[in-house]
Amino acid sequence: MKRLLTTAGLLAAAQIWAAAAAFAGPWEEGMAAYNRGDYVPAVRFVRPLAQAGNAKAQALLGVMYRRGEGVARSTATAFMWLSLAAKQGDPKARAQLKTVARMITPDELSRARELMQACENSNYSNCAY
Repeated sequence: MKRLLTTAGLLAAAQIWAAAAAFAGPWEEGMAAYNRGDYVPAVRFVRPLAQAGNAKAQALLGVMYRRGEGVARSTATAFMWLSLAAKQGDPKARAQLKTVARMITPDELSRARELMQACENSNYSNCAY
């Protein structure tokens, strides 16, 4: 009887875990890929969320552009995404934005502002990639 209960408990736990995995959304999938170092798939999951206005996704995308993880390294694009996230109050984006602000050239800053304006004006559909 004890063995039957243990087996039933393990089966129930496995079903719950499998169901939770099945309900993982784009953010969870993107973060899992990012944490594994699979940056290209992470970008594919995170970019649509960033375009939809998700501040955490915008901040992560900004970091990825700053570091060149899964995308071409671009200080201007990093600044754009981090600025958009910081405007929404994301504290991690604000901290990262300070780092990028110290490295950005005046030309890159001008480009970043143009990119951000185009992105916002298009309701995130015309953002730099």
